[in-house]
Amino acid sequence: MNKPLFMHFVDRLSNEVEFFRPKVDALGRPSLSPLQKCTAVIRGLAYGTAADAVDEYLRLGETTTLSCVEHFVEGIIYLFGEEYIRRSTPADLQRLLNVDEFRRFLGMIGSIDYMH
Repeated sequence: MNKPLFMHFVDRLSNEVEFFRPKVDALGRPSLSPLQKCTAVIRGLAYGTAADAVDEYLRLGETTTLSCVEHFVEGIIYLFGEEYIRRSTPADLQRLLNVDEFRRFLGMIGSIDYMH
């Protein structure tokens, strides 16, 4: 993911989703930043690492990381769902089938790795 897109996600989430807003604890210390939370999520999703793998790098525990993933996904769907998350149209499907036929890689429409 390119940096401007990632920072756009961080900015929108921190402004519009309560979980990602910067907070201060009872002692006046800042809690985890929106950047830390979003970085943990993207690293976990990109590299397929376990939730506790970001503990040393970002200082997030397993439970917190899982909570970040849940809120991140819900936030992205809420903020960008109408614009970017939609069902494929018949034209989209036909275009993908044509690419499959050209590459002689038939039957991949149902694969989770298809769009990479």
